[in-house]
Amino acid sequence: MSPASPSPEPSSSPAAAVSSPSPSALLLLAPMEGLLDHPLREVLTAIGGVDRCVSEFIRITDQLLPERVFTRIVPELLQGGRTRAGVPVRPQLLGSDPSCMAENAARVATLGPEGVDLNFGCPAKVVNRHGGGASLLREPELLHRVVAAVRRAVPAHLPVTAKMRLGYDDDALADDCARAIDEGGANELVVHARTKAQGYRPPAHWERIPSLRAIVRIPVIANGEIWTVADARRCRAESGCESLMLGRGMVADPGLALQIRQGSGDPPDLVPWRRVLPQIALYLALVTQRVERKHRAGRIKQWLHYLRRRYPEAQQAYDAVRTINDPVALAARLFAPTFPETP
Repeated sequence: MSPASPSPEPSSSPAAAVSSPSPSALLLLAPMEGLLDHPLREVLTAIGGVDRCVSEFIRITDQLLPERVFTRIVPELLQGGRTRAGVPVRPQLLGSDPSCMAENAARVATLGPEGVDLNFGCPAKVVNRHGGGASLLREPELLHRVVAAVRRAVPAHLPVTAKMRLGYDDDALADDCARAIDEGGANELVVHARTKAQGYRPPAHWERIPSLRAIVRIPVIANGEIWTVADARRCRAESGCESLMLGRGMVADPGLALQIRQGSGDPPDLVPWRRVLPQIALYLALVTQRVERKHRAGRIKQWLHYLRRRYPEAQQAYDAVRTINDPVALAARLFAPTFPETP
């Protein structure tokens, strides 16, 4: 699925008071189909601050997938299940057949990940039409059977984690779904604090998460609409979660995890553009290895589109390459010695 366009800038009103998170608080990098995949995981984890990544979903239907499918989507499995910066990546499975999900989870577990993740939140129409993603939030009993089957199939030392939204059309079954995931044997739950119907429209309803935390025994991680350090503070205060999952906010501000972790600066210090630009060059090199030529320039422009939320230089770069579709010409323009200006 293609992620929604960035939402308007969050309010600059002071964040709610909240105590400092414990040293065990985690910052996770979210999966985003068509955007936050292997190349961008490599780049963002190299900048720092991220404890763990979740891969974009691997669609499970009615067959046992060959190993090459898992390693194509999660090439980190070929290097110890980690990015080159050493950050672990959990493959994420998406499907609704308990037996088939279990079979495929067992296979991916043999490839050396440090855990397996389950997708119960994807809002894409094509996914939900075929019984995957957020569509399972209408059937807590099936949700439980999927989690339980995967948990039985995966070696006990490997965590099984899950991500859900608050519901499909509304949040009436949110408690039942969270309980089903917990009782099915999951070790951790990420809650994207919006329903499938709400998509990526702000706000994220972090205030709904405490009631879910109260009925499960496993750690809960908050996700949704965390663009700034102030957002992270408000999310922690409203959700009661110390650990957070970051998605579009990290794409727009590659240093966001570092800023949240350091909790310093007013406003927090951005990673300077002179450090981001070489990462864009690395990203293009990685995209060149994995993406068809006709789509490469689009991927660079897509990232620049997010980066311009934070960087005037990204706006300048985006304007300069917006009409260029040839990746070689785009690189020549973007990485010319005199452009863009760096402080």
